[in-house]
Amino acid sequence: MCISVFVWQAHPLYPLLLLSNRDEYLDRETEPLKWWEGGKILGGRDVTAGGTWLASSREGRVAFVTNVREVKSISAAKSRGDLPVRFLQSYKTPLEFAEEVGNEADQYNGFNLLVADILSKNMVYVTNRLKGESIYMTTVQPGVHVVSNASLDAPWPKAQRLEHGFKDLLDEYGVGEIPINEMVDTLMGNTVKDDISLLPGIHPPEFEYQLSSVFVKTVVAERSYGTRSMSALAVKVNGEVFFYEKHLENDLWKEQAETYTIEKNDK
Repeated sequence: MCISVFVWQAHPLYPLLLLSNRDEYLDRETEPLKWWEGGKILGGRDVTAGGTWLASSREGRVAFVTNVREVKSISAAKSRGDLPVRFLQSYKTPLEFAEEVGNEADQYNGFNLLVADILSKNMVYVTNRLKGESIYMTTVQPGVHVVSNASLDAPWPKAQRLEHGFKDLLDEYGVGEIPINEMVDTLMGNTVKDDISLLPGIHPPEFEYQLSSVFVKTVVAERSYGTRSMSALAVKVNGEVFFYEKHLENDLWKEQAETYTIEKNDK
Protein backbone atom coordinates (compact mmCIF):
# COMPACT_ATOMS: atom_id res chain seq x y z
CA MET A 1 0.00 0.00 0.00
CA CYS A 2 2.63 2.55 1.14
CA ILE A 3 2.54 6.06 2.59
CA SER A 4 4.83 9.07 2.09
CA VAL A 5 5.18 12.52 3.61
CA PHE A 6 7.44 15.23 2.24
CA VAL A 7 8.30 18.91 2.28
CA TRP A 8 8.92 20.38 -1.16
CA GLN A 9 10.68 23.72 -1.80
CA ALA A 10 9.60 25.07 1.58
CA HIS A 11 12.59 24.47 3.88
CA PRO A 12 15.76 26.62 3.94
CA LEU A 13 18.13 23.64 4.05
CA TYR A 14 16.17 20.84 2.34
CA PRO A 15 14.44 21.58 -1.00
CA LEU A 16 13.13 18.00 -0.65
CA LEU A 17 12.84 15.92 2.49
CA LEU A 18 10.80 12.75 2.01
CA LEU A 19 9.86 9.91 4.35
CA SER A 20 8.22 6.79 2.95
CA ASN A 21 6.97 3.36 4.06
CA ARG A 22 6.51 0.45 1.71
CA ASP A 23 3.81 -2.06 2.71
CA GLU A 24 3.88 -5.43 0.99
CA TYR A 25 3.71 -9.17 1.60
CA LEU A 26 6.78 -10.10 3.61
CA ASP A 27 7.53 -13.14 1.44
CA ARG A 28 7.65 -11.06 -1.78
CA GLU A 29 11.28 -11.04 -2.88
CA THR A 30 12.80 -7.60 -2.56
CA GLU A 31 16.26 -6.11 -3.01
CA PRO A 32 17.29 -3.42 -0.50
CA LEU A 33 18.55 0.07 -1.25
CA LYS A 34 21.40 0.04 -3.75
CA TRP A 35 22.54 1.45 -7.10
CA TRP A 36 21.19 -0.49 -10.08
CA GLU A 37 20.63 -0.09 -13.82
CA GLY A 38 24.40 0.31 -14.20
CA GLY A 39 24.61 2.83 -11.38
CA LYS A 40 21.88 5.08 -12.79
CA ILE A 41 19.10 4.39 -10.26
CA LEU A 42 19.28 4.33 -6.47
CA GLY A 43 16.49 2.65 -4.55
CA GLY A 44 15.02 -0.62 -3.36
CA ARG A 45 13.72 -3.02 -5.99
CA ASP A 46 10.80 -5.41 -6.24
CA VAL A 47 12.30 -8.58 -7.69
CA THR A 48 8.95 -10.03 -8.77
CA ALA A 49 8.01 -7.21 -11.15
CA GLY A 50 11.36 -5.44 -11.45
CA GLY A 51 10.15 -1.99 -10.42
CA THR A 52 10.44 0.25 -7.38
CA TRP A 53 8.30 2.31 -5.01
CA LEU A 54 10.88 5.06 -4.43
CA ALA A 55 14.10 5.85 -6.25
CA SER A 56 16.39 8.67 -7.32
CA SER A 57 19.15 9.37 -9.83
CA ARG A 58 22.47 11.21 -9.86
CA GLU A 59 20.90 13.88 -12.10
CA GLY A 60 18.58 15.04 -9.33
CA ARG A 61 15.48 13.17 -10.39
CA VAL A 62 13.18 11.49 -7.86
CA ALA A 63 10.08 9.33 -8.33
CA PHE A 64 7.77 7.49 -5.96
CA VAL A 65 4.45 5.70 -6.28
CA THR A 66 1.68 4.39 -4.05
CA ASN A 67 -1.28 2.15 -4.80
CA VAL A 68 -4.83 3.47 -4.62
CA ARG A 69 -7.06 1.39 -2.36
CA GLU A 70 -9.89 0.00 -4.50
CA VAL A 71 -12.14 -3.04 -4.70
CA LYS A 72 -11.82 -3.92 -8.37
CA SER A 73 -8.52 -4.49 -10.15
CA ILE A 74 -7.23 -5.27 -13.63
CA SER A 75 -5.91 -8.83 -13.70
CA ALA A 76 -3.38 -8.22 -16.49
CA ALA A 77 -2.44 -4.67 -15.51
CA LYS A 78 1.02 -3.21 -16.09
CA SER A 79 3.26 -2.95 -13.04
CA ARG A 80 2.93 0.38 -11.26
CA GLY A 81 6.46 -0.02 -9.93
CA ASP A 82 7.76 0.38 -13.46
CA LEU A 83 6.61 4.02 -13.61
CA PRO A 84 9.34 5.48 -11.34
CA VAL A 85 11.97 3.49 -13.21
CA ARG A 86 10.83 4.83 -16.57
CA PHE A 87 10.94 8.41 -15.33
CA LEU A 88 14.46 8.04 -13.98
CA GLN A 89 15.61 6.47 -17.24
CA SER A 90 14.12 9.27 -19.33
CA TYR A 91 15.12 12.86 -19.99
CA LYS A 92 11.55 14.13 -20.04
CA THR A 93 10.44 16.89 -17.72
CA PRO A 94 8.11 15.83 -14.91
CA LEU A 95 5.13 17.29 -16.77
CA GLU A 96 6.07 15.66 -20.08
CA PHE A 97 6.40 12.31 -18.36
CA ALA A 98 3.10 12.73 -16.51
CA GLU A 99 1.38 13.44 -19.83
CA GLU A 100 2.92 10.29 -21.31
CA VAL A 101 1.67 8.24 -18.36
CA GLY A 102 -1.75 9.83 -18.69
CA ASN A 103 -2.10 8.42 -22.20
CA GLU A 104 -1.72 4.85 -20.92
CA ALA A 105 -3.05 5.17 -17.38
CA ASP A 106 -6.03 2.91 -18.07
CA GLN A 107 -3.60 -0.01 -18.36
CA TYR A 108 -2.69 0.23 -14.66
CA ASN A 109 -4.52 -0.43 -11.44
CA GLY A 110 -4.99 2.64 -9.27
CA PHE A 111 -1.84 4.64 -8.58
CA ASN A 112 -0.49 7.91 -7.25
CA LEU A 113 2.75 8.88 -8.96
CA LEU A 114 5.01 11.79 -8.05
CA VAL A 115 7.97 12.70 -10.24
CA ALA A 116 10.41 15.50 -9.50
CA ASP A 117 13.42 17.26 -10.97
CA ILE A 118 15.38 18.92 -8.18
CA LEU A 119 17.50 21.12 -10.44
CA SER A 120 14.52 22.68 -12.24
CA LYS A 121 12.44 22.74 -9.03
CA ASN A 122 9.56 20.92 -10.69
CA MET A 123 7.38 18.18 -9.19
CA VAL A 124 4.25 16.74 -10.77
CA TYR A 125 1.57 14.49 -9.34
CA VAL A 126 -0.48 12.19 -11.57
CA THR A 127 -3.19 9.69 -10.64
CA ASN A 128 -5.64 7.52 -12.58
CA ARG A 129 -8.19 7.26 -9.77
CA LEU A 130 -9.36 10.75 -8.86
CA LYS A 131 -13.18 10.68 -8.55
CA GLY A 132 -13.56 7.40 -10.36
CA GLU A 133 -11.11 6.46 -13.08
CA SER A 134 -10.36 9.88 -14.56
CA ILE A 135 -6.76 11.01 -15.17
CA TYR A 136 -5.58 13.94 -13.13
CA MET A 137 -2.22 15.68 -13.00
CA THR A 138 -0.97 18.84 -11.36
CA THR A 139 2.21 20.65 -10.42
CA VAL A 140 2.96 20.12 -6.74
CA GLN A 141 3.09 23.42 -4.88
CA PRO A 142 5.73 24.24 -2.22
CA GLY A 143 4.83 22.97 1.24
CA VAL A 144 4.23 19.77 3.17
CA HIS A 145 2.27 17.02 1.45
CA VAL A 146 1.25 13.46 2.25
CA VAL A 147 0.11 10.64 0.00
CA SER A 148 -1.17 7.23 1.05
CA ASN A 149 -3.77 5.13 -0.76
CA ALA A 150 -6.14 7.91 -1.70
CA SER A 151 -5.30 11.06 -3.68
CA LEU A 152 -2.51 13.48 -2.73
CA ASP A 153 -3.31 15.28 0.56
CA ALA A 154 -6.56 13.34 1.03
CA PRO A 155 -7.62 13.75 4.69
CA TRP A 156 -7.36 10.13 5.79
CA PRO A 157 -6.66 10.00 9.55
CA LYS A 158 -3.34 8.12 9.21
CA ALA A 159 -2.18 10.64 6.62
CA GLN A 160 -3.19 13.56 8.81
CA ARG A 161 -1.41 12.07 11.84
CA LEU A 162 1.76 11.66 9.80
CA GLU A 163 1.51 15.16 8.35
CA HIS A 164 1.01 16.77 11.75
CA GLY A 165 3.88 14.81 13.29
CA PHE A 166 6.15 15.74 10.37
CA LYS A 167 5.32 19.43 10.67
CA ASP A 168 5.91 19.34 14.42
CA LEU A 169 9.40 17.90 13.93
CA LEU A 170 10.20 20.42 11.18
CA ASP A 171 9.22 23.19 13.60
CA GLU A 172 11.25 21.61 16.40
CA TYR A 173 14.48 21.49 14.38
CA GLY A 174 13.94 24.82 12.65
CA VAL A 175 16.40 25.77 9.90
CA GLY A 176 19.19 23.43 10.99
CA GLU A 177 20.18 19.84 10.32
CA ILE A 178 17.53 17.20 10.98
CA PRO A 179 18.48 13.77 12.42
CA ILE A 180 16.95 11.81 9.56
CA ASN A 181 17.28 8.31 11.05
CA GLU A 182 15.55 9.37 14.27
CA MET A 183 12.80 11.06 12.29
CA VAL A 184 12.15 7.83 10.40
CA ASP A 185 11.87 5.80 13.60
CA THR A 186 9.59 8.33 15.30
CA LEU A 187 7.17 8.98 12.45
CA MET A 188 7.27 5.96 10.15
CA GLY A 189 7.31 3.43 12.98
CA ASN A 190 4.05 4.79 14.44
CA THR A 191 1.54 1.99 15.14
CA VAL A 192 -1.43 4.13 16.30
CA LYS A 193 -4.61 2.96 14.53
CA ASP A 194 -7.78 4.83 13.57
CA ASP A 195 -11.16 4.83 15.20
CA ILE A 196 -13.34 2.35 13.27
CA SER A 197 -15.81 5.13 12.43
CA LEU A 198 -13.10 7.06 10.54
CA LEU A 199 -12.11 4.28 8.14
CA PRO A 200 -12.73 4.88 4.40
CA GLY A 201 -15.10 1.92 4.04
CA ILE A 202 -13.58 0.44 0.92
CA HIS A 203 -12.78 -2.96 2.45
CA PRO A 204 -14.19 -4.76 5.52
CA PRO A 205 -13.61 -2.73 8.70
CA GLU A 206 -11.44 -5.35 10.40
CA PHE A 207 -9.03 -5.32 7.42
CA GLU A 208 -8.96 -1.55 7.07
CA TYR A 209 -8.36 -1.20 10.80
CA GLN A 210 -5.14 -3.19 10.48
CA LEU A 211 -4.01 -0.91 7.64
CA SER A 212 -4.92 2.30 9.47
CA SER A 213 -1.56 2.86 11.14
CA VAL A 214 1.48 4.39 9.47
CA PHE A 215 3.47 1.27 10.33
CA VAL A 216 1.50 -1.84 9.33
CA LYS A 217 1.82 -5.41 10.60
CA THR A 218 -0.94 -7.92 9.87
CA VAL A 219 -1.82 -11.20 8.10
CA VAL A 220 -3.72 -11.40 4.80
CA ALA A 221 -4.93 -14.81 3.59
CA GLU A 222 -2.45 -16.53 5.92
CA ARG A 223 0.46 -14.47 4.53
CA SER A 224 2.33 -11.93 6.65
CA TYR A 225 1.77 -8.44 5.31
CA GLY A 226 3.00 -5.06 6.44
CA THR A 227 5.72 -2.46 6.36
CA ARG A 228 8.74 -3.95 4.60
CA SER A 229 10.88 -0.83 4.55
CA MET A 230 11.06 2.69 5.99
CA SER A 231 12.98 5.20 3.90
CA ALA A 232 14.14 8.79 3.90
CA LEU A 233 15.44 10.90 1.04
CA ALA A 234 17.00 14.21 2.08
CA VAL A 235 18.23 16.65 -0.56
CA LYS A 236 20.20 19.70 0.63
CA VAL A 237 20.48 23.06 -1.11
CA ASN A 238 24.12 22.28 -1.97
CA GLY A 239 22.99 19.25 -4.00
CA GLU A 240 24.04 16.65 -1.44
CA VAL A 241 21.61 13.71 -1.26
CA PHE A 242 21.25 11.33 1.67
CA PHE A 243 19.16 8.22 0.98
CA TYR A 244 18.46 6.03 4.00
CA GLU A 245 16.55 2.77 4.22
CA LYS A 246 15.63 0.50 7.10
CA HIS A 247 14.29 -2.78 5.73
CA LEU A 248 13.03 -6.09 7.08
CA GLU A 249 15.04 -9.17 6.16
CA ASN A 250 14.47 -12.58 7.76
CA ASP A 251 12.61 -10.97 10.66
CA LEU A 252 15.52 -8.59 11.34
CA TRP A 253 15.67 -4.86 10.60
CA LYS A 254 18.75 -3.83 8.64
CA GLU A 255 19.97 -0.39 7.56
CA GLN A 256 21.53 0.96 4.38
CA ALA A 257 22.48 4.51 3.44
CA GLU A 258 23.96 6.18 0.38
CA THR A 259 25.23 9.74 -0.05
CA TYR A 260 25.94 11.42 -3.36
CA THR A 261 25.98 14.86 -4.97
CA ILE A 262 23.59 15.77 -7.79
CA GLU A 263 25.32 16.00 -11.16
CA LYS A 264 24.16 18.44 -13.80
CA ASN A 265 23.28 16.82 -17.12
CA ASP A 266 23.46 18.84 -20.34
CA LYS A 267 20.96 16.64 -22.22
